[in-house]
Amino acid sequence: MLRKSWQLNVKCTCWLQLQRRYVHGNVVETLRSRNFVQAVTSETISEQVKSPVAVYCGVDPTASSLHLGNMVTLMGLLHFHLAGHQVLPLVGNATGAIGDPSGRSTERVALEQDVLAKNIAGIELQLKRFFERGTAYAQSRIPDLDPNVLRPVRVLHNADWYQGLGVLQFLGSVGRHVRIGAMMARDSVKSRLQSPQGISFTEFSYQLLQAYDFWYLYHHHGCRIQLGGSDQWGNITAGTDLIRRLPGPQSTSAGDQDSQSIGEAFGLTIPLLTTASGEKFGKSAGNAVWLDETRTSPFDIYQFFVKTSDSDVERFLKMFTLLPLPKIAQVVKDHSQAPHHFLAQKLLAAEVTQLIHGQAGLNQALCATEVLFGNRQSLESQQFTSQDFANAFLGDHRLVSISRSHVLGKPISEIAVLLGSCKSKSEATRLARSGGLYWNNQPIADSKWVPSIESGDFIGENTIGIVRTGKTNYRLLQIL
Repeated sequence: MLRKSWQLNVKCTCWLQLQRRYVHGNVVETLRSRNFVQAVTSETISEQVKSPVAVYCGVDPTASSLHLGNMVTLMGLLHFHLAGHQVLPLVGNATGAIGDPSGRSTERVALEQDVLAKNIAGIELQLKRFFERGTAYAQSRIPDLDPNVLRPVRVLHNADWYQGLGVLQFLGSVGRHVRIGAMMARDSVKSRLQSPQGISFTEFSYQLLQAYDFWYLYHHHGCRIQLGGSDQWGNITAGTDLIRRLPGPQSTSAGDQDSQSIGEAFGLTIPLLTTASGEKFGKSAGNAVWLDETRTSPFDIYQFFVKTSDSDVERFLKMFTLLPLPKIAQVVKDHSQAPHHFLAQKLLAAEVTQLIHGQAGLNQALCATEVLFGNRQSLESQQFTSQDFANAFLGDHRLVSISRSHVLGKPISEIAVLLGSCKSKSEATRLARSGGLYWNNQPIADSKWVPSIESGDFIGENTIGIVRTGKTNYRLLQIL
């Protein structure tokens, strides 16, 4: 008894320490201040999060990678995690075979089992990586944050509780507590009923499955809050309604929560990611920015956010970073005084790239950015290593590796031909004379000029040279 009391005191002490270090001490108020909250099922949710709660958000494996649209809700979960709550990211490996009609005008294409399995593996890995990197990122943004006192993130799969659950048992227990009128009134259903394609029974029943997910997590994992995008409101309220109507199991297995003692269930929706002009992001919109570095590189993530409009940058800084709000306000103010420097956009791009891909990914993005858009001075000041360049352009045809004996002592005209920048030395000579031939982003007027290591003409530990012809044709020479 003494040991159990000591453990409880330790947990309470850690919780209070986390709350003092967190921005508001109340995660819902933090989310409100960062424009995360679209709607809540009850305003008393702010009172409930004054003590630790479990919260979940589901992701169906409709693709092998998460995208920025998913990241908005994951940022909400990250805030709960950093405030000391138990977060439960849910992979919908059962519901992914059905397809959520929310936010869609047509039915999803059914996935083959091998594709679904690949997607599930990819999503699970990304969820774990997101919270690992997110916590590491938070340590550099939230003073005195101790990750050892945070509750471990638990990635769950809803197929675990659908296995062995027959259709007759599901309809007999869940179906009898759900009203068709309420199901028909959901926006996702009404919009599809009014469309030429209509809606299948499969997608119509999706809300039952998501409602049951919440019911199961409520009774077996003590989960009281579900997060989701604003298009998930109908599915979330279906879950809170089912929790009120359907009694919990009479007995629970070891480690499960008491099915009748944890109180009201809540839903919180987050605005869908759009630009100020109303443009949506995601697979359905056809402009997804993926979190998988093999589909959207760290450089492309960085460039996406660097191009953020002035009207969106403050909102994105609040939602996609953990920077304190006063710092964001100051950066936006500084940016407004010299918008041509893109201070706010560059900060946003760096923060998000580090959050998603870690410091190594940010280094890659900055390296590639300097190569493609910087000058000699900025390249040298960054002190990138040879490996930084190799990582930044991994798998890119513009990175050409050539042995030392084939390069050193050669004029730039010959090097340009070796790299494929020019078809011939005469072409390189014409470009040099017209001001269109560059070495490390500096114009070279003499095509006979020979770069040398002794003169400091190479960068990246004296192994990298960048040849540019015209405005956008780059080749990176890596000396082996």
